[in-house]
Amino acid sequence: MKSSLLLKIYISFTSLYLIILFLELDGFDWYMKPVLLPILLAAVAVSESFPTKKILLTALTFSWIGDIILLFTDRGELYFIFGLVAFLLSHLVYILLFSKQQNTRINEKKEIFWLGILAIIAYFFIMIDTLFPKLGELKIPVIVYAVVITTMLFFAFKGSLKWATPANNYILIGAIVFVSSDSILAFNKFYTPIAHASFYIMLTYCLAQYLIVSGILKLNGAK
Repeated sequence: MKSSLLLKIYISFTSLYLIILFLELDGFDWYMKPVLLPILLAAVAVSESFPTKKILLTALTFSWIGDIILLFTDRGELYFIFGLVAFLLSHLVYILLFSKQQNTRINEKKEIFWLGILAIIAYFFIMIDTLFPKLGELKIPVIVYAVVITTMLFFAFKGSLKWATPANNYILIGAIVFVSSDSILAFNKFYTPIAHASFYIMLTYCLAQYLIVSGILKLNGAK
């Protein structure tokens, strides 16, 4: 019950934050962003115990650290790199999280699996081919990051074929939206400026975290 209430508070607070971000009301969004993930952390913390609870809390913590660091990117490129590292660690923990979820059914549609794999691989190569000439000295860090988020998406997709419904769809959509958020950020920073980029990045990011957390809680029967 407490967890459900905190998730509703997260939705309300995030909606207010996104409105302020879209309207570009300077200052307010800077102070509100650090509060977003702690609400989700609290929702997980007060939920019933389940085997991967600590792993989920760790993933969210690294994401929150990344959120804080990226607030200071206007002070130097180093902050962007450290933020990248924090989210890289978060995605690695999400990979571990997804790999340890209990399978409740057998994937009998092998063609869907291979189509999904082809789509994920296609995304990776299109992203790298598009951004590579623009990356400069960040070529290696960005490629490593792209490999990790693609792997995270793979584990979410693979698991979605074996996990219980509807939790599997929450997690898979969350992973897809998370990758979309990172892709918008990369395009905006390295390829071409996108109007209201911060809004779209945070909209997809906040939605992704909510869906993954909700999915994991549902999958493990935590309330």
